[in-house]
Amino acid sequence: SRFALVRVVAAHLVTRDRLPPDHEWLIVEWPENKEAPTDFWLSNLPAEEEPEHLARLARLRWTIELDYRQLKGELGLDHYEGRSYMGFHHHCALVSCAHAFLTLERLDPKAQRPA
Repeated sequence: SRFALVRVVAAHLVTRDRLPPDHEWLIVEWPENKEAPTDFWLSNLPAEEEPEHLARLARLRWTIELDYRQLKGELGLDHYEGRSYMGFHHHCALVSCAHAFLTLERLDPKAQRPA
């Protein structure tokens, strides 16, 4: 894929403080086999950010979506039915630990795999 990166001012609502809007990165992905760009992202990272880093971060969205799907589907992130913040915090902490463990196991080249 090819990427185009441009500093833009996104059309945000005018705030009460009347400060000028911040410049943001518009990141555009244009795959080689497509006639037009397919994905667009806005980023508020600093202007000094390296273009390669911005493109890599934009592509991480799919990885994050897969991780979130695993957290909800396999590890029960959405199964909490308590009423306290502390209980919810504990539940999220345990689910996050389980996710970290599974990720490390998946990435370990020496781990034994079931047949």
